[in-house]
Amino acid sequence: MDLPAIAPILPQLASGAAHTHALGFTYDSLDGDRVRIRVPWREDLVGDPEAGVIAGGVVTTLLDHVGGLAVWVALDNFKPLATLDLRVDYMRPARPRTDLIAEARCYRLTRSIAFVRAWAFEDAPDDPVAAAQSAYILTTARPERRSRAEAGE
Repeated sequence: MDLPAIAPILPQLASGAAHTHALGFTYDSLDGDRVRIRVPWREDLVGDPEAGVIAGGVVTTLLDHVGGLAVWVALDNFKPLATLDLRVDYMRPARPRTDLIAEARCYRLTRSIAFVRAWAFEDAPDDPVAAAQSAYILTTARPERRSRAEAGE
């Protein structure tokens, strides 16, 4: 499969906003329609000093941001969007003093809404710290099309 045209700017999109830069988000990889970003463990990102794990708000922000990246990958274009709905299920505590990775995939696009699933984990997405289900509103209407997964790509 060819890389999407948006692939060269994913590193900038992952960390270019003021808040993502301040949190230290970095682009990790793109595998098909799955995009990954990372937040390195830092003491100032810890929510509970006794536990030593990255704060839940950082995890939520990580999942929301990687979800937006997944939408841009599905669109293969940078378009304005906004989070319409975000549900995060925290499944277990993160490991202390450990970076977190987030992976997301846009599984459905309509003319005005994109639907995404995302996971935050240390080593493998099948052992998530948290999982998210989200919807993003596309601020410019587009014709409805099937996602890459639905098209069998």
